[in-house]
Amino acid sequence: MSIEFLVTSLIVIIAPGTGVLYTLAVALARGGRASIAAAFGCTLGIVPHIAAAVFGLAALLHASALAFQAVKYAGVAYLMFMAWNALREGGALKIEDKVDARSARQVIVTGILINLLNPKLSIFFLAFLPQFIAPGETSPVPAMLGLSAIFMALTFIVFVGYGAAAALVRARVLSRPGVVVWMRRAFAGAFLALGARLAFAER
Repeated sequence: MSIEFLVTSLIVIIAPGTGVLYTLAVALARGGRASIAAAFGCTLGIVPHIAAAVFGLAALLHASALAFQAVKYAGVAYLMFMAWNALREGGALKIEDKVDARSARQVIVTGILINLLNPKLSIFFLAFLPQFIAPGETSPVPAMLGLSAIFMALTFIVFVGYGAAAALVRARVLSRPGVVVWMRRAFAGAFLALGARLAFAER
């Protein structure tokens, strides 16, 4: 593992995207513990993309316009659903003081789906991981899996940090009903914007 891999990974992870947005939303609506579940779900959502990159399935997405478009528009549809759900009082940004096991599972599953339905992630790992494999590496697959595990660990740590920061201001946000309304609108708008960006994404 090189310092270049760590720095590049952190830049990619810290940059705001759907996972960061979702973790922040959950932290503000449901608190710090729920944001850990969101971070865990978003991290798990990376696993299929890493597997696709390691075993060559990402190459199919890159080569096949139909496969790429199918996954892409499934992701767009889900982000549109998240935007609509964010506006509902009982939706993704439902205010909860206590998060039970069922609610935590729901948060995790949503986090997984948010990252799973993004074909750009598979192609990203297909292009990203091989750059940090030493030329002449006799066992590239274990090396790629090792780097992937580090990337996932960094993702979880950074997302938990985002969630903890958002949870610190949660009480102030929830004490102002008007702010809560605008918070829902802002997150809905952000999910819509990310969905639009994905819709126009090319392979």
